[in-house]
Amino acid sequence: MTMTETAETRLKRMGMRSWRRGTKEMDMILGPFADDRLAGLSATELDLYDELLLENDQDLYQWVSGQVSPPDRFAGLIALIRDHKIAG
Repeated sequence: MTMTETAETRLKRMGMRSWRRGTKEMDMILGPFADDRLAGLSATELDLYDELLLENDQDLYQWVSGQVSPPDRFAGLIALIRDHKIAG
């Protein structure tokens, strides 16, 4: 989050970036997660999600689908996304 970015603007930006990925698969995974869960994440979790949005879609898909283990720092967040995808 930049110094001039409000919390509301940050959530909107992150939501948009979640829905406008490089692959349709990640749009359909991260978009609904962002819509349903971003507002409830802690500041630390939002910082981590912001970092996650910088990752390559192919890597993200492999992490969420369980094909490859995510980096340790993203493991908890990927588990939240995976659980949301399964529950949704």
